[in-house]
Amino acid sequence: MKNKLTRNWGLKIASFLSAAVLWLVVTNINDPIMTYRVTDVPVTIKNANLITERGQVYEVLDGTDMIDVVTISAPRSIIDSLDRSNVVAVADVNDLTSVDTVAIKLSTNKYSDKLDSIRGNIDSVRLNIEEKRDRSLPVKSITTGEVREGYVVGKVTTDQNLIRISGPESIISQVSKAQAEVDISGFSNDISTDSEVRLYDENGKEITAANIEKSITKVRVSVEILERKSLPLTCEVSGTPEDGYQFTGEVTFSKSTVAVAGKSKNLEKIEAIAIPAGVLDVTDASEDVTALVDITQYLPDGVALVEDNFAGRVNVTAKIEAERDRAVRIPVGRIRFEGLPEGYRAVITEPANECSVTFTGLSAALDAVTAEEVIALVDMDAWMEQEEMEEITEGSYWMPVTATVENRDLKQNGVTEVRVHIIED
Repeated sequence: MKNKLTRNWGLKIASFLSAAVLWLVVTNINDPIMTYRVTDVPVTIKNANLITERGQVYEVLDGTDMIDVVTISAPRSIIDSLDRSNVVAVADVNDLTSVDTVAIKLSTNKYSDKLDSIRGNIDSVRLNIEEKRDRSLPVKSITTGEVREGYVVGKVTTDQNLIRISGPESIISQVSKAQAEVDISGFSNDISTDSEVRLYDENGKEITAANIEKSITKVRVSVEILERKSLPLTCEVSGTPEDGYQFTGEVTFSKSTVAVAGKSKNLEKIEAIAIPAGVLDVTDASEDVTALVDITQYLPDGVALVEDNFAGRVNVTAKIEAERDRAVRIPVGRIRFEGLPEGYRAVITEPANECSVTFTGLSAALDAVTAEEVIALVDMDAWMEQEEMEEITEGSYWMPVTATVENRDLKQNGVTEVRVHIIED
């Protein structure tokens, strides 16, 4: 029996090898090695806190936290049971190199020990590591577009006016402003909306780096929409100019109308911006008087100026003109008698046809006056009192004529007399 077991060793070894080869051939035919490719595999960065705990932040460069293609080699039976969700890519910050790269370790979450190979088109994640910087900025609110015609934007406010940002020093240092925008196109009523807070550099370019942390991402912006109205200016002049001069009644403004805005209920109550007496005083003036007036103090509550580059200061000028004289010839037949005692009549004997009355006033009024406008009379009562006469008697007397012109600021200059013959009826 022993001899049978130990005989023909060469033949037995050859038989064993043949059987092994045959098994491999059969196995390869039934479950061959195959290749499976998976695209866009994300890399999980592990232990990133090792960077942040040092007061630093990191940024993945060139998209190296995404593997474009992962190639897996394994038996067909293994490949058939794998899909994209089974591929695992991890970069452990514990393996960070001096050039800020981290090796990527690829595996599958099942049958990992049965893989022939697994590899990606990149083998490491490249990082940019910087010191972390914190900063606070005011949040500015701005509007874009145009409101409906006849309306303007009033106050624009936010429910929060400060934002804290943190991130890589190189990026945070570029941030110049934080602002929230609201589109007001076509609006005629107040607006209240949530608006995203965006960051911009000094050139107005938006900074959108993903590794910037914001304390807030949105703010509630309230925009007041007001009705617009143009108003004229008026001014009440006080005081009396120097003798020989008059205020012409003309007031000029460096800006005759101004644009204001407010709610409709407030604008309905105002038709002009009135500068009261005492602001422009022409007392003892012999030339034009000008005052710089801040008209904002005369605006009613709820109404405000809305013109750009206009703070509300206006030069107001009262026109002062020297008086002059003009003689107007009046037919004596137009002279009336007042206070003539009953039983007497008066006849003007000199001058025969016309008498001359001199008026003092401003050129415009003097040039326009006509003889028909002049009211001329002889006040008998006043004349008798002046002459200390208790009763009138027949005779010829020189009497003064008083002349006025209605609706014109003129005064009689000097004395005009006529000879009057008193006749008892």
